[in-house]
Amino acid sequence: MTVVEKAAYLKGLVEGLGVEPESRDGKLWGALTELLSQMAHEIEDLQESDNDYADALDEIAEELSYLEEITCDLDRPEDFEDLDDEDDYDDEEGCGGECGSCCGCDDDDAEYELHCPNCGGPIIVNEEVFEVGETVCPGCGASIVLNAD
Repeated sequence: MTVVEKAAYLKGLVEGLGVEPESRDGKLWGALTELLSQMAHEIEDLQESDNDYADALDEIAEELSYLEEITCDLDRPEDFEDLDDEDDYDDEEGCGGECGSCCGCDDDDAEYELHCPNCGGPIIVNEEVFEVGETVCPGCGASIVLNAD
């Protein structure tokens, strides 16, 4: 029996008691059964919404799993159409960062944001700039010596 059916059953019981609807007791029981009926309908609507959201969430989870599966497996040679020879691919090197690091490979194109000690402006550097050990602030033109630490 659903909540709405139970509320209707209780309303029928109150009517079966023979309480006069215009009496004090009748007004009280009438208001209580009406409130109970409205609450039961609201609960039923919320349950339907909850089921709809759960179904939508399941669909999204399935789509995400599929997308993860097709994007994270890009480090396998059979997924690259332009590779002529499987010897060009070295399993130890991973995909070279082409997959966005989802397979755990090292991303050689990592960028870091630093702040200029002179003007405080942002400076974007990568590993190559750290190897050189020096850069110029694009904001104020100050020469900045970099320490990899």
